Amino acid sequence: MTIKELTLTNCGERVSAVQNLRGEVVSTDAYSQYNLCDYTGDDPLRVMDARKVFCQLMNIDPDRLVMPRQRHTTHVAVIDDDFIHASAGQKRRLLDGIDALVTNVPEVCIGVNTADCVPIVLADPVAGIVAVAHAGWRGTVGRIAASAVMAMKRLGAHAERISAAMGASICTSCFEVGDEVPQAFADARFDLDRIMHRNPTTGKAHIDLPEANRLTLIEAGLETGLITPPTACSRCNPNHYFSARRLGIDSGRTFTAIILRQRKEQTAMMETIP
Repeated sequence: MTIKELTLTNCGERVSAVQNLRGEVVSTDAYSQYNLCDYTGDDPLRVMDARKVFCQLMNIDPDRLVMPRQRHTTHVAVIDDDFIHASAGQKRRLLDGIDALVTNVPEVCIGVNTADCVPIVLADPVAGIVAVAHAGWRGTVGRIAASAVMAMKRLGAHAERISAAMGASICTSCFEVGDEVPQAFADARFDLDRIMHRNPTTGKAHIDLPEANRLTLIEAGLETGLITPPTACSRCNPNHYFSARRLGIDSGRTFTAIILRQRKEQTAMMETIP
């Protein structure tokens, strides 16, 4: 498995954010090769193996890998020590219908699964708070990115210190939508001139999801220079990323994660305690 680092400005070594790449792609297998998502029809044993490999690469125990059962909501969950020590059944219930996670617990890897939607990682390295959000068009309309920022602030983060990065997601040219989608954005008071254009040949609307989320983050108080847009389109790069638009919904998902590392001085102190 290959994991690609995402660029979070001013975060240093305290925070690590990554996306996993598909690996060896088999054209007849919409789940090949590394899919960590367990609710889109893949073989559970293969998903388990992919998670094991990912945890090894991230140098964490499997019980410190946290991902929600996403349902295109704007619900945010805080992952704290009580959650980490909850039973597997309790964790499943707490994560069902969640599309963003926030934590200030070191060495806990939180992440979301996407296959064209926008994954967003956020970090305030000074406060030691990180977050991740899954922003499809419905979540973007509902400003889930702003909800994640609000949850971070409730834990002590400062918006002007938060860095954000978006992982690979569908580009504007690939994201053709019906007219109900721009109408939903208009109803939510997005400026369509900034996030939408129409194909001059087909007349179809195309939405720029990363830009809509960038504008939401700026509205939430983030500095423009601390927001990194996607560097790749999931649909244009099927050999690296899963894409529901290209493969169908019964396919794998790209996992985007962020982890707050233990401070080195804290680790050194812990190692000297008899």
